[in-house]
Amino acid sequence: MTIKVQIRQNESLEAALRRFKRQCNYSGVFRLAKAKTWHEKRSDKLRRERRERLRTIQRASRIARDIIMGKQPRRRMSNSRGPGGGGGRNYIPSAV
Repeated sequence: MTIKVQIRQNESLEAALRRFKRQCNYSGVFRLAKAKTWHEKRSDKLRRERRERLRTIQRASRIARDIIMGKQPRRRMSNSRGPGGGGGRNYIPSAV
């Protein structure tokens, strides 16, 4: 698996590096490297793959159900909380 990034005209090295990292992330290079850092028992591997398959099937059926019901597909919420930023798990709104 070879990933190449051509530096565009007037593009900084940092921007090209960001594009390279994004392509590596999308292609699964980081996930494969992380998986190969330790040995996984065969039974654990089968259990993990089964969980992943079930998760994919459940997600597909949920999306299909929403399309049939005429609902808009669900989207993930962003971490930002308006113009002030913040957000996240430990967000505590200020007293008004």
